[in-house]
Amino acid sequence: MTAKGLYFGIDVPFMRHIGLKPERLEPGYARTRLPLKEELLNSRGDVHGGTLMSALDFSLSAAARSSDPLSYGVITIEMSTHFLGAARSDLLFEARVIRQGSRIVFCEGTVSDDNEAIVCVARATFKLVPLGRR
Repeated sequence: MTAKGLYFGIDVPFMRHIGLKPERLEPGYARTRLPLKEELLNSRGDVHGGTLMSALDFSLSAAARSSDPLSYGVITIEMSTHFLGAARSDLLFEARVIRQGSRIVFCEGTVSDDNEAIVCVARATFKLVPLGRR
């Protein structure tokens, strides 16, 4: 986490709960890491798809607000996710802005395992919202 337990400048209790670790934020890019733990697994022993989608949503949204992270939050408009393989290790989430308008941001992201194999990809669209507004 960043200063005072925040996730790139904002408090996100659910990300803290699943153990997501923010690593890097720069304009147009965000990187997070999710350590493997038993509570995140499905009945087959893979990281649950819902966990992957939740961590992707946060990572993509961080990239979306990365041009001014302390001024904007985001609302997810849509997200499309494709699962390419089983996730059974610590995971790296990388998210990039594809295109940004004044209020709408399009992003894409990947999830890679310890062997650098891509196990999941996603694209998402976000609405920028000044912090303090809904």
